[in-house]
Amino acid sequence: MFVAPIDRIRAGLSILPALLLCVGTVGSVAAADLPPLSHRLTVIEEPAPAPPLRLEDIDGVEHDLADLKGRLVLVNFWATWCPPCRREMPSMERLYRQFKERGLTVLAVDVGEDMDTVFAFTGQLDPAPTFPLLLDTNSQAAQDWGVKGLPTSFVVDPEGRVIIRAVGGTELDDAAVVEQVVPYLPKP
Repeated sequence: MFVAPIDRIRAGLSILPALLLCVGTVGSVAAADLPPLSHRLTVIEEPAPAPPLRLEDIDGVEHDLADLKGRLVLVNFWATWCPPCRREMPSMERLYRQFKERGLTVLAVDVGEDMDTVFAFTGQLDPAPTFPLLLDTNSQAAQDWGVKGLPTSFVVDPEGRVIIRAVGGTELDDAAVVEQVVPYLPKP
């Protein structure tokens, strides 16, 4: 499984070569050429309170995880230059569309990039994300959440505890993944 190292961002190394490689080939790369995605999540044996998360989205609107108590929240850390992040994004949108009316919220936290880069990337996605794309331009939120590689996802229960984690690209609308998430949603 490919996991993009977040230490590269924290160390302040340039991601431009990787970004140019991904952007330059996105139109010609078939899904089969991208890294495979996982179909499982890891349940946290002893759930702990989620770290704070308050960031602006690409429209300048602030989102605070503390305001989402009572909802099931998928927090995904990603970057546009990360192949498995790019591959899992459409499945995250499909999951969100399927369960948002039942109380699922998705917060996709872009790590280390600016609004223009993230906005340009969203135009390449089908389906385009309708959930907030938050900007962690200095990678502080990723550090606070203990993210070691991208993508990394966390599921936060309605009480505000981290109950599930996925490190590496995950097909988030796969039946096996959905089966793990649905029990935490409010009953219809």
